[in-house]
Amino acid sequence: MHQLALALAPLPPTLANFVPGRNGEALAAVADLAGNAPRERFVYLWGEPGSGRTHLARAAVQAAIENGLRASLVDASALGALTPSTEALVAVDDANTLPEAAQVALFDLHNQLRAGTGRLLVTGDHAPRNLNVREDLRTRLAAGLAFELHPPSDAERAEALKAHAARRGLTLDDAVVDYLLARAARDMLTLVAVIDALDRASLERSRAVTVPLVREVLAGKKEAQ
Repeated sequence: MHQLALALAPLPPTLANFVPGRNGEALAAVADLAGNAPRERFVYLWGEPGSGRTHLARAAVQAAIENGLRASLVDASALGALTPSTEALVAVDDANTLPEAAQVALFDLHNQLRAGTGRLLVTGDHAPRNLNVREDLRTRLAAGLAFELHPPSDAERAEALKAHAARRGLTLDDAVVDYLLARAARDMLTLVAVIDALDRASLERSRAVTVPLVREVLAGKKEAQ
């Protein structure tokens, strides 16, 4: 059970395992930003917790690296030390939490990237005009593409889980999906990791994926924490 619980670690965020739901345009813009010939070099994403801001910021950096580009996800402490000329893509998550000095550094970074060929992805908890940062930074963030992210609905989560299970040769009935959505963490990366663990448990124990098996797997996760 302990080994099974260790397998429940959330998957690394990628563009492929992001559930778009109502965020298809935002996902396409981020994929384009991380590509080799982006149409727009500045993208801002905002939304409530659980909407996928951090997922897309991390996934954009990974996608850019896979495309042969130099990319970094930087926090407040690293903003001032960054060398923009060496970065093809910079991502800054949760701009609303940046202290004053980091806001100035982000403003300067935006200007330096704009003067060159770099790209910038920034996320926050509100639209640019309502973001609790310096006015000059709000203006810069509003100058590119901006998208509001919406958390996936339970119906979208259920559809994504069933599709992922089907790719692994599993069939999830509604009772299993409803139990997962009620008892497991709500983020899709964790939910997908649970499906993968259920698949392994089903094979190891020669048991169907049922609510009792889900209960055992989730209980094992709690024991390992």
